[in-house]
Amino acid sequence: MIQQPEWMETMLAPTTFERFITTPAHEVKLIQTHISYVFLAGDRAFKVKKPVDFGFLDFSTLEKRREFSHAELRLNQRLCPDIYIEVVPLTSEHGKFDLNGKGEVVEWVLVMRRMPEEGLMNRLLDQDLIGRKDIQEIVNRLVPFYASADSSEEVREMGSVQTITHNTEENFQQTEPFVGQVITEEAFNAICLYTRGFISENRKLIESRMEKGWIREGHGDLYSANICFDRKAHDVYIFDCIEFNQRFRCGDVASDVAFLAMDLDHFGLPQLSDHFIKNFSEHSHDPDLLLLNDFYKCYRAYVRGKIGCFTCQDQGVDKEVREESRRQAENYFKLALKYAGKAPTAHLYVFFGLSGSGKSTLAQAFAERHHLPVFNSDRIRKEIVAGVPATESHIEPFGAGIYSKEMSQRTYRAMSRLAGSRIVRGESAVLDATYTSQEERNKVIELAEAAGARIHFILCTCGEDTIKQRLSNRMDGEHSISDGRWEIYLRQKEHFADTSPLKSAGLIEVNTEIPVEQAVDMIKTDEYQQGN
Repeated sequence: MIQQPEWMETMLAPTTFERFITTPAHEVKLIQTHISYVFLAGDRAFKVKKPVDFGFLDFSTLEKRREFSHAELRLNQRLCPDIYIEVVPLTSEHGKFDLNGKGEVVEWVLVMRRMPEEGLMNRLLDQDLIGRKDIQEIVNRLVPFYASADSSEEVREMGSVQTITHNTEENFQQTEPFVGQVITEEAFNAICLYTRGFISENRKLIESRMEKGWIREGHGDLYSANICFDRKAHDVYIFDCIEFNQRFRCGDVASDVAFLAMDLDHFGLPQLSDHFIKNFSEHSHDPDLLLLNDFYKCYRAYVRGKIGCFTCQDQGVDKEVREESRRQAENYFKLALKYAGKAPTAHLYVFFGLSGSGKSTLAQAFAERHHLPVFNSDRIRKEIVAGVPATESHIEPFGAGIYSKEMSQRTYRAMSRLAGSRIVRGESAVLDATYTSQEERNKVIELAEAAGARIHFILCTCGEDTIKQRLSNRMDGEHSISDGRWEIYLRQKEHFADTSPLKSAGLIEVNTEIPVEQAVDMIKTDEYQQGN
C-alpha cells in the first residue's frame, strides 16, 4: 500500500503552479493510476511517478524516477513535441515544499500542456463521436512515425521469438495469483496454450518481421485513453508512450497497432477496429500485419487484464476504482480468450417492429428468461443520447426533437456499441428498437459479422386494432418510457422497409397477440433450441 506523500497538500494547492500556467487555476484536479499521480491545473498537467516496483516497472528510487521522467519527456516529444514541456524538481526546504524551488529534491515532476479533456478518444468513443475520418487521422500520424522510428540492432532484438516469449510468459507468471479470482483457470490455460502454440507455429513469420524492418521503437501503450483530438486545432495527439521498459516500447509495429484495434473491440466497435487495421496495413504496405493481428490483440487484452488486477489490489486507489478495475480486468481476459479462439459464440437478438407491436415486452421477457441484457432504444435515446430521464415524456412530431434523424442515428450507434462490447467477448445480448430502415439493419448485421457473433432478427407483429389499443393505454400510463402514438405508428409504417432480405439472417416472425410466455417459446434458435 502506498502512503499519502507528505507533499500531496502542496501539489493540490493552485498557488503551487502559478509560475507554470498561463490561465488561472481555481482548483487542482488529481487523477491517479497504479503508477502515477497527475495534477491538472490551469492549462498545464503535472505528472509525478509513484515509488512502485512491479518487476517490469521499477520507480522505487528517486534517481529512477528522475531518469524515467526525462525519458518520458524525450520519447513523447517524438509524437507530441508541443505537449511535453520539461521536467522540474519538487523540492523541500525548512519543511516547505515547492515546485522547482530550492532545497532538497524529493520528487521529479513532468510538466505538460493540458490537452482538451473533451477531446480524449475514450470519451469520444463513449459518446459515439469517433468515425472513420478520425481513424484516418490516426493512421496518417502513425505511419510516418513508425517509418522514422529507431530500428537499430538493439531495438530489432526486441522483436525476437525469445523476447516475445519472455513478455508473454511474464504476463502469465504475474497473473497466476489472480487465477480463479479474476480469470478462470480454464481461460488462463486456454490463453497460455494458444499463445505458446502461435509462437511455435509462426516462428518463421516472426523472424521475417525482424529481417524486413518491422521492429521499431514504438509507443507501447497505444490505446484510446492516450489519444486526444483537438477539434479546434484540427490535430490529434498520441501521448503517454511507455518509457519505463524498453521491451514494452520496442517491438513489432503489428503489436503496437493491435493495442488500439483491441481497444476499439473492447468499446464494442469491431467494425471500426477492422477498418483501422486494414487501413494501417494498406498505408504502411505491410500485408503480413493482418496475419499477426489476433495474436497481438490477445497479448494486449491480456496486458490490460493484468493491469486491472494490479489496480484492484492498490489500496491507495478509491474502492470504486478498484471495483471497476476488477470488472474491466475480467472483461479484458474474456476478450483475450475470444482472440485465442476459445470463447463461446455470442448471439445477438434483434427485436424489431413498429410502435405498439409488442417488441419491448417480448424482448424483456426473452431476456429475463435467458438472463441477457436488453438495450432498448427508448431508454438509450433519452438517458444516454438526450440526457433526460427515461420516463420524461417528449411528444414530438415524427422525425423531430429527440426523434430527429441525427438523434436516431446516435441512438442506434449507442445501442450497437453497448451490445457490441458484449458480443466481442462471446456474451450474447438483446437489441430492442423499430429498425425501420434497411440501412440500420445492415449496420447491425455488420456489427455481428465483425464480432464473430450469430444474429437473429425477431419481427414483432399484431393487428392494428391491438396496436391502437396498446398505444392508447400507453399514453394514459404514468411511467412509460416510449412516446409512441397512433400517428407515429402510421408514419413508421410508411417507412418500414421490406423484411424479406433478413430471411438469410435468421428472421423469426412472432405475432404478439398470444400470451407473452408462449411468444417467447416460439423463439427457437441454435442457442436456445428448446426456448428455455
